Amino acid sequence: MTQPNLIDAAADEAVTLTSELIRIDTTNTGDPETLVGERVAAEYVAEKLTDAGYEITYVESGGKDRHNVIVRLPGADPSRGALLIHGHLDVVPADPAEWSVHPFSGAVQDGYVWGRGAVDMKDMVGMTLALARHYKINNIVPPRDLVFLFVADEEAGGKFGAQWLVEHRPELFEGVTEAISEVGGFSITLKDNVRAYVIETAEKGIRWMKLRVRGTAGHGSMIHRDNAVTKLAEAVAKLGQHQFPLVLTDSVREFLAGVTEITGWDFPEDDLEGAVAKLGNISRMIGATLRDTANPTMLTAGYKSNVIPSVAEAAVDCRILPGRLEAFDRELDELLGPDIEKEWMELPPVETTFDGALVDAMTAAVLAEDPGARTLPYMLSGGTDAKSFQQLSIRNFGFAPLKLPADLDFSGLFHGVDERVPVDALKFGVRVLDRFLRSS
Repeated sequence: MTQPNLIDAAADEAVTLTSELIRIDTTNTGDPETLVGERVAAEYVAEKLTDAGYEITYVESGGKDRHNVIVRLPGADPSRGALLIHGHLDVVPADPAEWSVHPFSGAVQDGYVWGRGAVDMKDMVGMTLALARHYKINNIVPPRDLVFLFVADEEAGGKFGAQWLVEHRPELFEGVTEAISEVGGFSITLKDNVRAYVIETAEKGIRWMKLRVRGTAGHGSMIHRDNAVTKLAEAVAKLGQHQFPLVLTDSVREFLAGVTEITGWDFPEDDLEGAVAKLGNISRMIGATLRDTANPTMLTAGYKSNVIPSVAEAAVDCRILPGRLEAFDRELDELLGPDIEKEWMELPPVETTFDGALVDAMTAAVLAEDPGARTLPYMLSGGTDAKSFQQLSIRNFGFAPLKLPADLDFSGLFHGVDERVPVDALKFGVRVLDRFLRSS
């Protein structure tokens, strides 16, 4: 194992790197015309890796400002499948007027690193970048090849990041069999202060859908029976109020069974959502994995207040459980009827089992730093770049370990105001990842 003083130095550097990465505004609105900072962040990462002695691969993906950085650290046994550690450099927008600190300050204060991306996911980028540098500088050879990847465009679905690399540069991932990334490995505090570290083994599928309704254009002062805005409003209200059926997937069942074993709490299926509410801050995330969801998010229609438009559109964020796509489509068609046009961008669900040597190594690394804790699998209600990498038959997990205060609403910080990560949690994560990467 790495000498304590060396890994402590890497942990300290992870805090600095996370703060400096946050200061680089990498806002991804989804509109190529408004992109900022992804290239600057990639150049920052490339410089840090080059300084440590790596020969980097620097890839532009679909535009002058979409940049990705990848390095491979050879392991002791080249015949083993390589492990991919990936993180995205882009973040969602933030309004400084809503924040206690400026969202791109990277402020380190009150025991936290503050700013947009602190938990999604420049914390994991900072930790893995620090360890990649640490291993190279100190000539540390892991058991197998480690592939460190820093990508663009995850927050808009990865079309010009992970998805582009999988489609156009699959040779970069030759020999990779497993991968870890964000939104897993963080702690939740259960009964009697027992901590469970939830490891992501599944993700709901994503369908970003556009609904379109056509009607008859005309003057706003006239009577109109074929008003596109009215028809769209009715469809959106119907969809927004609809509740899809409760479905218990294997990963959710396993998570709930683990919580029952730890706490003694029951999760009866006739009041499952009420029982899940006992989980506290994480209940919103777990609750969203009990059924499909379809949330209207944007409306577009018209160009003048006294003109009835011929077309009205709505954006809907759909999240679909593994194995539910056909049933979801049938339910959607029955709900909306034949007059609503639908088009979408779709990303598939992800699901693997909570077993094997890699899971054992994750658990051992966590328990070495937090004895008495537990690890549990869970399903993420959102999505990550794992959706792209599974196309290469890579087995994916969310494992960005953080030991969190019991009262911190961690799930609420994702894309939220005053996003921040505890400094001690970052240092804990570096120690856990070091143990994991050197034993997996």
